[in-house]
Amino acid sequence: MLVCLALGPAAAAADSAKSVFVEELTWTELRDEVRAGRTTVIVPVGGTEQSGPHMVLGKHNARARALAARIAAALGNALVAPVIAYVPEGSIDPPAGHMRFAGTISIPDAAFEATLEGAARSFRQAGFRDIVLIGDHGGYQKSLVKVAARLDREWAKQASPVRVHAIEEYYRAAERDFAQALRAQGFSDAEIGTHAGAADTSLALAIDEQLVRSERMHDGSALGVASGVHGDPRRASAAAGRAGVDLIVARTRDAIQREVARR
Repeated sequence: MLVCLALGPAAAAADSAKSVFVEELTWTELRDEVRAGRTTVIVPVGGTEQSGPHMVLGKHNARARALAARIAAALGNALVAPVIAYVPEGSIDPPAGHMRFAGTISIPDAAFEATLEGAARSFRQAGFRDIVLIGDHGGYQKSLVKVAARLDREWAKQASPVRVHAIEEYYRAAERDFAQALRAQGFSDAEIGTHAGAADTSLALAIDEQLVRSERMHDGSALGVASGVHGDPRRASAAAGRAGVDLIVARTRDAIQREVARR
């Protein structure tokens, strides 16, 4: 009896602290979470690509995972799938775009879309009713929309259809709304940039400062495209990036809630 009493509070504490990440749950824990009402799963899509000499190749993956967790917490009924880290990045041979830099990984569009579809079908089988696709990189947004639309058409005739949602607001908030917030903080468009500049770097710093090698930050215009930096990250900071994190989480949560309400 004493053993049972001693274990009871610890077991209850462990149960209340279950992770939102699917890969950190057992299959029975996942089953029970779905039965308890966590019927939305967020599939975060990242990418492995160069981001200048000052940011790690897995920046998109780290950001997508961390932001998806915050979005899931804001929704209250969602879990987070493993990050999809292999995405289309352009031609490998001859190398184009980010593939000109060591460490970038690219796969064909068809392989990427098949991976998304397989993941969605797997989560449908597990009992999820709303499957949410969010992407941290701009190059594959059209594929997210395409796969969601195709599966929605296929599943629409069911009595209790499962929905797939490509939430473009996630990326729009990062690109458009966050840029506006940085301008309000005094950043110029040249600093904000389009890749590995102040916006990109500040977001990474806000998620995890270990993603950034601050001593290697430089003005991209000084070295041109050879550095992989399009912008000037030297004034980037975690404090500046937190505005972007808040915007992305709020905009994405609201968009998911609107989509789910359309059921």
